[in-house]
Amino acid sequence: MVMGPTHAMSGAAAGLLLPSILPGMTATPAVSLSFAGVCAGAALLPDIDSPGSTVSRSLGVVTWGLSRAVNKLSWAYYSATAGPKDNHRDGGHRTLTHTGAFAVATSIGVTALTGWGGRYAVLAVLFFMASLAIRGLLNDWAKSNGWIGIAAAAAALTFAAAQTLPDAGQGWLGLAVGIGIVLHDAGDAITKNGCAFLAPLVPIRGKRWWEFALPGPLRITAGGWVEKALLLPVLTAVTVVLVLQVFPIGQQATSAVWDAAAGLFA
Repeated sequence: MVMGPTHAMSGAAAGLLLPSILPGMTATPAVSLSFAGVCAGAALLPDIDSPGSTVSRSLGVVTWGLSRAVNKLSWAYYSATAGPKDNHRDGGHRTLTHTGAFAVATSIGVTALTGWGGRYAVLAVLFFMASLAIRGLLNDWAKSNGWIGIAAAAAALTFAAAQTLPDAGQGWLGLAVGIGIVLHDAGDAITKNGCAFLAPLVPIRGKRWWEFALPGPLRITAGGWVEKALLLPVLTAVTVVLVLQVFPIGQQATSAVWDAAAGLFA
């Protein structure tokens, strides 16, 4: 699987871009940054099925305990749905939470939760996703400050969002979570292991848990040089540019840079 920071950065980049192109959304700075934060956090969420993952260390014993429970649930789900040619597994990593069905169900669940719970449910989702996003995007800082630092930073970001978002009932939260999960699966699909996105709903030749993957020569090694030296830096640069585009002063600065660069080749 792709490393946590790469997953989170892909979610942040997509989350900054999508509010300006999705119908029915008003891409204010608060909405764009909040959407990006939720997408970045959700892009780590599928790995909650692994107690050793980045996401399992986000909020200390809370996410660690949740990770162990999800791992067992995922293993039980895999065991109950595996076809005769599927491999035997001792754990649930990269099964239930790495499927399209999980992305859809979680998106619908978050939408229903925030619709039913109102402002407090919205704030709870924002806090949890901000915690995951911080753990992924600020990996070194998060390691140094631990889960208490992550929780404090997430609480501050949640408070800021609550003051600046246009209303308490953010109907886009479920969508942002679903998009983040799908981006995680896409990231895993470009690695050597692939991703069983359609499992267990679409069996092929006796296998329900077959993996989507690129052709062999195009697959990358998780944590290898392609990811560290190419994929993550490019995603980071794109994210920085998109953050600048959220604010008018950033748009002006970016435009000035482009104009200056064009002048060099005129």
